Amino acid sequence: MKKYLLTGLLLAALCACAPKAPAGYDPTKAPDVPKPETPNTLTKAQQADGWILLWDGKTTEGWRSPKSDSFPQGGWFIQDGELCTMPGDAIHEAENGGDIVTTAQYGNFILSVDFKMTPGANSGIKYFVRPDLNQGPGSAIGCEFQILDDELHPDAKLGLNGNRTLASLYDLIPADKAAAPLDKFGWNTAWIVVDGDLVQHWLNGVKVVEYTRNNQLFNALVSHSKYKVWPDFGNQRTGNILLQEHGAEVHFRNVILKEL
Repeated sequence: MKKYLLTGLLLAALCACAPKAPAGYDPTKAPDVPKPETPNTLTKAQQADGWILLWDGKTTEGWRSPKSDSFPQGGWFIQDGELCTMPGDAIHEAENGGDIVTTAQYGNFILSVDFKMTPGANSGIKYFVRPDLNQGPGSAIGCEFQILDDELHPDAKLGLNGNRTLASLYDLIPADKAAAPLDKFGWNTAWIVVDGDLVQHWLNGVKVVEYTRNNQLFNALVSHSKYKVWPDFGNQRTGNILLQEHGAEVHFRNVILKEL
């Protein structure tokens, strides 16, 4: 009971903090994110505005396993302009193929990813990933925008206060999705905004998580999570972006990013 109370107080204090507006981004407004006219493409105007494709819709270029320099041999397939995880055994996910990370690292950015779940799906989009932290079994370590079928996957009922449900900062901060539309088994869009120590999660155009890091409140929250064993979790300035392969079929497309 004390753990639940302490975690609740930490969450309330963390979310109540009003971070200063960082240069180049107004945190009170939805980010201006282009919707590709054709999946996995950007117009010349969007490119001139600084947007880049992290996935070209056809190949594995720009992505690799966090545990090697090559793309996983299994666990993923590309079909009809969609990058998809294959259903398998989540307990032995590394044998399925495992996660994939960008070959480049990013610091301040707006990331947009379209995703489509299947029943019982479990996956995630991670940022500030440090592949060197975990070369053993399991997923690479980083902050995670959770992708989950909240109704059918048991992980939704674990953690504290719903902090493992869809769009949450996994195992740390639950998402406030009351106003967010959701097409459960259709296409949805995740936005992750990082500008300095301000971080936001958006689901289908609605802000569902906001927090600041590199402070006592964030570090205290981490100390009561599964990430407490990883040094300085979530506080580094740059890291890889990761798409998680976790034993369930999930589809991705329109993976685009703008550095701030």
